[in-house]
Amino acid sequence: MLRVLGVDSLDHLFAHLPQEVRLNRPLDIPSGKSEYEIVDYFRARGEECADPGIHGYASFLGAGVYPHYRPVLVDAVVSRSEFLTSYTPYQAEISQGTLTTIFEFQTMVCQLTGMDVANASMYDGSTAVPEAAMMAMRLTGRDRVLVARTVHPEYREVLAAYARHQGMPVVEVDYGRESGALHTGDLEKKMDSDTAAVIIQSPNFFGMVEDVSRAAEIAHRHGALLIFVFAEAVSLGLLEPPRDADIVAGELQSFAISPGYGGPFAGIIATKERFMRQMPGRIVGETKDTRGNRAFCLTLAAREQHIRREKATSNICTNQALVALMATVFMTVYGKQGLRELASQNLSKAHYLAGKLPLRFTGPFFNEFVVSTQPRTPEAINAALLSRRIIGGLPLQSYYPELENSMLLCATEMSRREHMDVVAEAFE
Repeated sequence: MLRVLGVDSLDHLFAHLPQEVRLNRPLDIPSGKSEYEIVDYFRARGEECADPGIHGYASFLGAGVYPHYRPVLVDAVVSRSEFLTSYTPYQAEISQGTLTTIFEFQTMVCQLTGMDVANASMYDGSTAVPEAAMMAMRLTGRDRVLVARTVHPEYREVLAAYARHQGMPVVEVDYGRESGALHTGDLEKKMDSDTAAVIIQSPNFFGMVEDVSRAAEIAHRHGALLIFVFAEAVSLGLLEPPRDADIVAGELQSFAISPGYGGPFAGIIATKERFMRQMPGRIVGETKDTRGNRAFCLTLAAREQHIRREKATSNICTNQALVALMATVFMTVYGKQGLRELASQNLSKAHYLAGKLPLRFTGPFFNEFVVSTQPRTPEAINAALLSRRIIGGLPLQSYYPELENSMLLCATEMSRREHMDVVAEAFE
């Protein structure tokens, strides 16, 4: 490089810079390591992280990120260079493989949720929720949103961050202290003619199954839309699809996407066909090429990269194609019957564990539930479990001050009877 530039040294190359801004000493960083040393370093860090299933730790921690089995076929497919190195499918003529997988993804999400159309995935569930709320605002011409306190607290935090500069008042709706589900009386009381949408989650943050039909009836009677949220996608293998909802926003992390310390994940938005043009993101559609063969293309892409910024329905959503492909392979491997059997396993194991513990709520639940830890604290129980190489549940007081000495526990198909018995012993 120096030869091509016609200079004889690095000092000569930077001679135009003032002396006071030039660093005349080595960088204050450690010396380089060999590849072997780097591998050893990260292996040691991995041992510290107590990754469930790899280093011998069982986990009963859920709360929006769930430890499920990942079929080996998932990585075999997504690590292929055709998918792993591809970016966004702007040119249909050279991106048919990527477009095909996105089309299959959208189709299976619609089958899963009972909706007519789905987009090509969002960043994650937490950003899908406010995007769905803003979509409801555009559809109704209203600006007020009611959200259940049983929606994931971090999802509600992201919603509040969006709302702060969107002129979107967000009002929280309480839950029943015995049922752990949406308090429909409080919902009725807070509905008004300015309400654009009601947002509920099922199973909710406490793991309780909500009455979607009842919430939809209240919302629709007041001219608002119902946004259905899910964080545990496996539940849709057993529970009734949320057909009464107008918009579905959710997280597909459970479908073979590694917990990965919080991401990246794959969120979705699905809706009824009549609302399609206000859905953020992109939609891949099926067509035919000039020879009459089946082909795919971007049918709808109402985002800022494709149209004028002020006309865009979203300036955040992206194409999580690779992560969404993991979920697509997962749904293909399991199929409808396999997903139902997987959901049944989750239900059975959670109810086996719950049968040994003091439940906080009385309503129906899927694979998560809240327990009382009294007279001990959740932290004390988790410390005892960690000494037995078991990761315990989530203490709830920081999110819900009224739930002091309460813990959220989760059991999936990965949970073993002997570990569940140890958890029960820790409570005793």
